[in-house]
Formats: sequence, structure tokens, C-alpha cells
Amino acid sequence: MRQLLTEILNSASGIEVVGVASDPFVAREKIKKLNTDVITLDVEMPRMDGVTFLSNLMRLRPMPVVMISSLTEQGADVTLRALELGAVDFVSKPKLDVAKGLEAYSDEIIAKVLAAAGARVQAITRRPDKPASGIMVQEKYSADAVLSKSGSRRHFRTTDRIIGIGASTGGTEAIKAVLSAMPPDMPGIVISQHIPEAFSKPFAARVNSQSQLTVVEASDGQQILAGHAYIAPGNRHLVVQRDGARYICKLNDGPPVNRHKPSVDVMFRSLAMNAGPNAIAVMLTGMGDDGAAGVGEMREAGALTVAQDEKTSVVWGMPGEVVKRGFADAVLPLNKISTHLEQIAFT
Repeated sequence: MRQLLTEILNSASGIEVVGVASDPFVAREKIKKLNTDVITLDVEMPRMDGVTFLSNLMRLRPMPVVMISSLTEQGADVTLRALELGAVDFVSKPKLDVAKGLEAYSDEIIAKVLAAAGARVQAITRRPDKPASGIMVQEKYSADAVLSKSGSRRHFRTTDRIIGIGASTGGTEAIKAVLSAMPPDMPGIVISQHIPEAFSKPFAARVNSQSQLTVVEASDGQQILAGHAYIAPGNRHLVVQRDGARYICKLNDGPPVNRHKPSVDVMFRSLAMNAGPNAIAVMLTGMGDDGAAGVGEMREAGALTVAQDEKTSVVWGMPGEVVKRGFADAVLPLNKISTHLEQIAFT
């Protein structure tokens, strides 16, 4: 695994692997000697587990860390704990016998290491670099691949408020911070966080345990109720549909949009089409631009829009793109977003 990561990272322009360690004790000594910008850290290591090492590292010498995790429910719990401790992001271990999967993994790890290099543990210092040249990338689809944009304006007067939240890098902690500060009578909330299939259910359970809201992994046909938050399952798009005066969750197995599944653009488009001015769009920290076009569509349909500010974002890619395009009605630090949503949701 160390050899594989070294080969992948050294193949990218702008990245140099300056050290490799077989366990945390070796890593500790190399960190003292090397001027490291980013560390990739395996969850499972000999002599000391990755989370314990990360906890010590963030206490004694904080720096950007990208976790390497197995795609299991147990791996999800450990990885979510690592993100709580300050890891910037994570990638799952590839299936080494599948060449296509390895190619996709190479693109992901390079992009996330470059993004981590542009982030501080608490606040980003610059925009993330573009993916290195020469790296194979998947074809990029827009939300049109999943949900056709409706040309007609619907009537929304009989339906309650609904809040849509999109996030990626740093989003698990940002979502938890926003939801945990909300009162239990908030309008229904739908969430698309870029997360693997095995991680979404444990993530929902983790947020639910720290919130007055009922937080669940969304299921197909589920009614969206006030006081509840619905997190898109990994590897499924979350689409909001109308059923009379009710909103319901529909799960869509279409292609990745903006190379993500779930995609924030898909969810926001469905809110623009089915909730219009009754909706609120919230864009939290994340790498890339998924969701920016969707925020624009929601704003055009009369929705209010909110973007997290640069100072409190782990990576100001997604919210920064919303601001850059002029789609944000409000740009707020993370600790102000819940109060703002509470104010505008009941007006």
C-alpha cells in the first residue's frame, strides 16, 4: 500500500513524497526531520492505530492529514472519528486487482492531497490546486444526466419550507455543527454529502446522536417531515419530489454528476423544480464546484441561498464557487449558519 501510494503521488506534478513510514513511531521521527505539507495516514497500522496517532499529531503538531480507510461500516466509524479529530479528508483503499478502480483511485488521492495542501486544520489559506496534468479523469456529467430541467414554473403556495444542504471535503463536521445547533421544530432538511456507500448510514447515526433533530439516511419514498434531516445514501442521488402538499425523498441510481454520487447539483435542481421559493439552499465546505449551478437554479426559482465563508471552510471550493458566481444571498461563518437558517425559515 505504501509503495502504491508513493507511485501514485510521485506521478503527479506538484507533489513529492518526501518520506514513507511503516508505523506511527517511525512516522513520528520522520515528521520531526522533514518539512511535510500533507500526511496520508492509514487507519490500520502496526504498534499504534491511525486514530490514536492522529489525535497525538493534532495535539502536538497539527497539519493536513488525509486518512486511508477501508470501505466497511467499522472503517466508517473510525474514519468519521478521524474527521472529528481534524483530518482534512479521507479516501478508501482501492481493490488492487481492478485496474479501472485503481485508475479512479489515483485521480481521487491526487486531487485530495492537493486540496489538503491548500488547507489548514482550521482554515484554508489558499484555493486548492487544479488536478495535475496527465491524470486520467472520468467524464463529467451535469445534472441533466439525472434530472431534466423543467421549463415551467410550478405553484408552491401550499407546501412547507424545506432546507437543502450540500457539502464535500470537511462537510461531515460542518453538517454536524449546523444540525446540532438547530431547534427540533426546524423545517425538513435534505442533505447531499459526498460520501461512500458504507459511510452514509453510520454518519447519519453519528449526527443524530448529537442533534435535537431526527437525522436518518434517506430511503426511497420517505416523507420529508419537520424536525427531521435526511442524508443521501452513498452511491445514490437524493431527489426531492412533490406528492400533493408533501415532499418525499426519491433515490436515483443515475450516473455520477460532476463525478459525484450523490450530487448536490441533482438535489438542488429537484428543490428548484418542486419547492421553488419555499426552499433554502445551503452550501458548506467542499472541494470542486458540485452544487454551484444548482444554487443558481434555486435562486432563480425564488429560493434563499447561504454559503459558508472562506475562513471557516476546510476547502472553499464549493461555497467559494457559489460566491464567485454571485448566487449567495448570505456568506456566513459556520457558527452563524444555524441561527440564520432559523431566522429565515420561519419568515
